[in-house]
Amino acid sequence: MPVKIRLSRHGRKKAPFYHIVVADSRAPRDGRFIERIGSYNPITNPATIELNFDSALDWLQKGAQPTETTRAILSYKGVMMKKHLLEGLKKGALTEEQVEAKFSAWLKEKDAKIQAKKDNLVKDEKDTIAQRNEAEAKVREARAQEIAKKNAALAAKEAGKSVVTEEVETEEPQAEAEVEVAAEVEVAEEEVKPEPEAETETPQE
Repeated sequence: MPVKIRLSRHGRKKAPFYHIVVADSRAPRDGRFIERIGSYNPITNPATIELNFDSALDWLQKGAQPTETTRAILSYKGVMMKKHLLEGLKKGALTEEQVEAKFSAWLKEKDAKIQAKKDNLVKDEKDTIAQRNEAEAKVREARAQEIAKKNAALAAKEAGKSVVTEEVETEEPQAEAEVEVAAEVEVAEEEVKPEPEAETETPQE
């Protein structure tokens, strides 16, 4: 029976995740399977992969054929590398100690690369957040300056109205005072106006 290691799709539309399964190659893609050996979530960054390493390696050694995507997953997790080293052990090209040493070195290098990628992602995310916060701060500052200008213009306008009102109120009492002074002057002139002299009778002889 030809056996394949492939993905079985699950999840909702536009948010898929996959089971890594061993199945008969003649079975439907998401149909019955022989064994589930892991899961794969491509939505996360980096992708989340859970894999039963020993079971995957065992099926490969039995002749199971991985699809293109599952081969990449198995290679990423080191299953293909371990299978290659074990084949070298069977041929006598490597000792068991060499196989373990080479695989440990490969795992160490792979883990370092994965961690470096995660660190870069975290750094990029922090930089993006900082840039967004800086842009928002500039927008808030520009908005505050615009509001301050409008408030200053309104305050100046109100101050101008107050000055005009005070000038009008000051001019009215002054006009009233001038009328009162004019009236007083007229009264004084009437009081000072000389009376006509009485006629003097000439004595008759």
